[in-house]
Amino acid sequence: MARNVVCYMALVLAVAGCINVQETKRVYDDKAALTYAPARRPSQVLRHVVLLKFNEGTSAADIRTAQTAFRALPSKIDAIYDFEWGTDVSVENLQKGFTHCCIVTFLDEADRDAYLPHPAHEALGETIRPFLDEVMVIDYWAK
Repeated sequence: MARNVVCYMALVLAVAGCINVQETKRVYDDKAALTYAPARRPSQVLRHVVLLKFNEGTSAADIRTAQTAFRALPSKIDAIYDFEWGTDVSVENLQKGFTHCCIVTFLDEADRDAYLPHPAHEALGETIRPFLDEVMVIDYWAK
C-alpha cells in the first residue's frame, strides 16, 4: 500500500512538472485599458534608448536616485509597454563615458509622444539633470 502511495505521489509530481505556466506581461488589449494577459509580442515596438554619462564625481547615492527615478516611470506612465535599466559591462571600451542605459518600449509613436511631455517624465529630468554630463537618446522600431 505504501509503495502505491509513493508511486502515486511520484506520478503527481512528474505531471505537475509538465504543466505549462504561461508568462504574463503588461500588454494592451485595447489602448483604453492596461491588462495582464499571456505574453505576446507585437510585430514591432518602438524603443526609446537613453544613455547616461554622469558628471565626474557623482556620488553612488545620486546615481541610485537617478536609477530609482527611472525605475518608477512604468508605474506612473501607462503609455510604457516595457522598461529595462542597466549599467555598462562592455569589454570593448567604446562607451565614451556613458555608463547607464534605459530602454523604454512603446507600442506606437502616440504612446511615445504621450510619454515625452508627461509630468512624471519631466520630473525625472529635473531630478537627474544636475548629475548628468551628457545624455544620448535614440528611438528605433524593433521588428
